[in-house]
Amino acid sequence: MASYNRVVLVGNLTRDVELRFTPQGTAVTDISLAVNERVKRNDQWVEEANFFDITLWGRTAEVAGEYLSKGSSILIEGRLKLDRWEQEGQKRSKIKIVGEKMQMLGSRSGGGGSPSSSGPQNNSSSSQPQQNNEAHQSPPTQGPPPADEVPF
Repeated sequence: MASYNRVVLVGNLTRDVELRFTPQGTAVTDISLAVNERVKRNDQWVEEANFFDITLWGRTAEVAGEYLSKGSSILIEGRLKLDRWEQEGQKRSKIKIVGEKMQMLGSRSGGGGSPSSSGPQNNSSSSQPQQNNEAHQSPPTQGPPPADEVPF
């Protein structure tokens, strides 16, 4: 049976990035992303926020720690991972996102960005390829594979 596990989110950080390192020296950080959604309720449009926990590894985590802060607008591409644990005799589980690629959106000077910074651009064709190259320059994540993941 085929399976596909990808998620792409665009939103804003809910808190500052706290960078940590494993005993082996690998950078890791857990961030929380708020993603707004417009829904219609009783003939009125309202915004609802959804919150997602994301883990970044390696150079991606280091870049996040250096350049991002609460309110920063980012695009994350990654995969879903189910964490399971036992707490006070009860089995618990939570779906998290392992971020594999990250793209910073908005201005370099701070938090969120203007809507046009993440939407289509009306620039000349010579600036478009440069913008696409920047999106692909994000270094690959160098995080350890999960212990329960079996390579095929």
